[in-house]
Amino acid sequence: MTTNRADHQAQPPDRGSVSVDELARRQGVRPIESVEDMARPGIFESDEELAEFLAHVYAARRADLA
Repeated sequence: MTTNRADHQAQPPDRGSVSVDELARRQGVRPIESVEDMARPGIFESDEELAEFLAHVYAARRADLA
C-alpha cells in the first residue's frame, strides 16, 4: 500500500496553547492599565515618543468617532 506524501504533511508538535496573559505573567510583565502606567520608565525611550504615541491614539479615536 502506498501513501500520498500530501496525506502526511509535517505538523509541529502540539505544545499546548498558552494565553498572552499567561506568557506575560511568566515573564513578569505588568499590563498597562492607565495613561500614568505608560509613563513608567522603559515603556517609551523619551517623553517625545510618549507624546507622539498619545497623539496617534487621540487621532485614531477621533477618526473612529467621525
